[in-house]
Amino acid sequence: MHIFEGQARVPLKGWQQAAVAVGSALGALMNPARADLIAALGETTGKLAFQNLLDRMKRSHEGRMILQEQPRVISSAVGHAWDLPENTFGAAYAKFMGSRNFSPDDRPPVRFMDTEELAYVATRAREIHDFWHVLFNLPTNMIGESALKVVEFQQLYLPMCLLSTIGGSVRMKAKQRENFFKYYFPWAIRAGMSCTYIMSIYYEKHFDEDLELVRNRWGILPAPDLKNLRPPSKSQ
Repeated sequence: MHIFEGQARVPLKGWQQAAVAVGSALGALMNPARADLIAALGETTGKLAFQNLLDRMKRSHEGRMILQEQPRVISSAVGHAWDLPENTFGAAYAKFMGSRNFSPDDRPPVRFMDTEELAYVATRAREIHDFWHVLFNLPTNMIGESALKVVEFQQLYLPMCLLSTIGGSVRMKAKQRENFFKYYFPWAIRAGMSCTYIMSIYYEKHFDEDLELVRNRWGILPAPDLKNLRPPSKSQ
């Protein structure tokens, strides 16, 4: 399988890469919903980091298996998750996607990586992002995405993750920012340090396992629930 097959691979010179990175960063700040711009920013600013991801994946058995088999998180490959028992990781993923009307086929393609191998690593990181939301129990709002980017930066060292966290915190309202730095940011630091290397997990092979069991096995620390952290009202 070739990641670039049927897609437009765009080789960039140094100045072109810088121009795409700057343009994507500015566009993403103005319109955070532009997934294509965020994707382009990640690819053009993180090539050394993606090479590091590739090298780390090659050092583990499961990582090498992923690189050899190159699984894709697309509807035809993960559709069976919707039929799994409620307590399983796969069912939790299906519920997460269905409740938000998300499709695993909606991710923008990788366009700016230099080799097929790096293109697959970038594709894999993009496609398993929703698995991380499920495992870390994070919503897809601004706080949830920013907190997950902190975990990702701890694990993957992608510059885009740091830039997204900064941009997200700037756009938050005052109360959101307070909650983010008081509760979610410290949690994300701990979570990123405690869990297994998240790129070397063959998630799809664990769909039929109990969600809490896989969290424990991989050292996943779920995010705090603000409803349980707030002090009780005076009437209680």
